[in-house]
Amino acid sequence: MKQSLKNISKEEFMNFFRDDEKLNSLSNDDRIEIFLQILAGGSDITKDLLNELICDYQVHNIKISQIK
Repeated sequence: MKQSLKNISKEEFMNFFRDDEKLNSLSNDDRIEIFLQILAGGSDITKDLLNELICDYQVHNIKISQIK
């Protein structure tokens, strides 16, 4: 099922993103889809980013190790 997309500006997107009421209108599946697509590339995923994510979401049973 393909839906028509409305072009929105960066400012409109960021205003939506920063509005808790509007964010709460998204389903968990919507949020996961956005989360999985939003980074520009693999180089954006760092140990520090993953540790910050784990800390922000209070996930205490995972430890990130640097892999090279």
